[in-house]
Amino acid sequence: MQTDCSRYFWQNEKVKLSRATVEDWDLFYSNYFDSDARFLLDSEVELPRDEDNAKEFWKQFVEDTEKSDNFIFTISSLTGEKVGSAYLNSIDERNGTFGIGMIIDQNFRGKGYGAAALLILFEYAFNERRLHKYNTGVIKGNIGSETLVKKMGCKQEGLIRETIFHEGGYREEMRYGITAEEFNAKWHPAE
Repeated sequence: MQTDCSRYFWQNEKVKLSRATVEDWDLFYSNYFDSDARFLLDSEVELPRDEDNAKEFWKQFVEDTEKSDNFIFTISSLTGEKVGSAYLNSIDERNGTFGIGMIIDQNFRGKGYGAAALLILFEYAFNERRLHKYNTGVIKGNIGSETLVKKMGCKQEGLIRETIFHEGGYREEMRYGITAEEFNAKWHPAE
């Protein structure tokens, strides 16, 4: 039986988000070998992992996430291919702020999957959770992430000098943000 998801909140014309499960470890593991992308996501070079260690790490991450107020999602194309994962995190209910970490599989980058997933997550955070502001850091030189956050309407709010160490030198981190009001003005202008 084919389920009609056309009115499902967690799906749009490009992607469908689902709660990540322990079985999604294979997506984590395949992206684990993209050291450049992993560094841009977590600002570190990770130590080697074998399959068993990766499964255990992912299992612990999913279980810890389920115990917190953070959420990790698997991003799938509408044909069912896993294209990446997103992590709604750093939720501060008192101040109304949050962050999102995301990695799109190398084979699917530059095709709009990240923007489509962010759009769903912003809708949820701003218009369902009543959160006020999204904050993120982008390592200078990460053109993909910088292009994505600007496309979503984020504004550069600052530059933190020499804060990330990698490949023998320090890099800057650009700080971006968008408020619920700015998001809705850009993505729902007639409402």
